[in-house]
Amino acid sequence: MDDRREPPAVPSAPAVRVSDRERDRTLGVLAAALAEGRLDAHEHGMRAGRALEARTAGELAALTDDLPAPAPSRAERDRKDLREWLAEWRYWLGGAVIMSGIWGADCARRGELTSYWPVTPLAVWAAVLIAFAVWPRDGEDGDRPQGLSDK
Repeated sequence: MDDRREPPAVPSAPAVRVSDRERDRTLGVLAAALAEGRLDAHEHGMRAGRALEARTAGELAALTDDLPAPAPSRAERDRKDLREWLAEWRYWLGGAVIMSGIWGADCARRGELTSYWPVTPLAVWAAVLIAFAVWPRDGEDGDRPQGLSDK
């Protein structure tokens, strides 16, 4: 007789308890689905009640699995755009450090200060970043500068 036993099945993810913020996020998804007509008022009420009583992430996920994620709000898109724009400035700063280091090493090799050539590429790069920030947007989604269109 074989004494080996199958180990008990281990769930792929433990049941993680949810916070009020996660319940509120789920209620927001359900409200958006109601507003879009994806849920009727009765089903929305049932799911909202279960969301308020949910204790684990799996229970909340089951309530929204058949619904698309809501589109990000204008404020969320603006925050994302700002983060990306600030990241571009960090890249600019890194480029400035690298180009200044190359210029400094070249000056040290020659034994004299030469004209600061990095000013030209850095100025052009900064102008592009500033223009991107102030360029007017066309349409509600704000993804395309005015005057550019699909042809």
